[in-house]
Amino acid sequence: MRTPPASRHAVPALLALALGVGAAAVQAAPPEPTPNCPDDAGWSDPSPPRKVFGNTWYVGTCGISALLITGDDGHVLIDGATPEAGPMIVESIRSLGFDPKDVRVLLNTHEHIDHAGGLAAIQQATGAPLRARRPGLIALRKGDMDMRDPQVPFRMPGFPPVPVIETLADNAEVRVGDLVIQTHATPGHSLGGTSFTWTSCEGTTCHAMAFADSLSAVAPDTYRFSDPANSPAFATMLRGTFDTVAALPCDILVSPHPVASRLWYRLGDAPSEPLVDATACKRYAEAGARRLDARLDTERQATP
Repeated sequence: MRTPPASRHAVPALLALALGVGAAAVQAAPPEPTPNCPDDAGWSDPSPPRKVFGNTWYVGTCGISALLITGDDGHVLIDGATPEAGPMIVESIRSLGFDPKDVRVLLNTHEHIDHAGGLAAIQQATGAPLRARRPGLIALRKGDMDMRDPQVPFRMPGFPPVPVIETLADNAEVRVGDLVIQTHATPGHSLGGTSFTWTSCEGTTCHAMAFADSLSAVAPDTYRFSDPANSPAFATMLRGTFDTVAALPCDILVSPHPVASRLWYRLGDAPSEPLVDATACKRYAEAGARRLDARLDTERQATP
């Protein structure tokens, strides 16, 4: 297994000690700041990879999250962003000092092009199977939306189908060596929506990590979430998902679209907001509920 490379300042320090020079005499240059992304970043805009906390690393783009969770016996990657971003994610894993071939499992929050589009390329580079809940398998296998998805009328382009998929039971555990990732069925934004929680530690400090799926009721204006003829009932699914996400173990929240959880204000060299916030998932769910209520209210007002 490869581990992240040592600091580039470690070699000069060790050389100074070997030559009998005091450590105080070694003037290490300050680390270069890692630029944060703007809120209006595109889905495939590149982002430097960076640590979130402990063994959790951000390897996605500026506009779409992807997380690498590392372990001594192999790694887990959650989400593949867009088709264009798949190779970028592989390169980000490599640039952190990890071997993409050590990724053992791929996971997916939901089966839309902006989160599943790069999975086929990542699978080719890693050899890792994708594990996904049964409701999302149709879209992932054909590389296009399930026709029941409210976003179908947007006519989003297809994406490369994922060749190797293993069915993941609802609320199952994913284990790779000592890594344990708990899955949570959170449908509503899509049929196969899934959230993930695990624990990351730095020394004796550990935090509950949550990668909570998208919670927005997105569809064209012609689609009615309140129409009982629409089956399955996505609004009902979202109500249950809000309760699930609000109750997640959640010290550090990451969302599929980083702007939705204000990630770029909480990471980097000079964050303006705290990374750790035990109320983040609850507030994220409450915001989703407010948006759904507003959508349903708009639909009621438009009803003749």
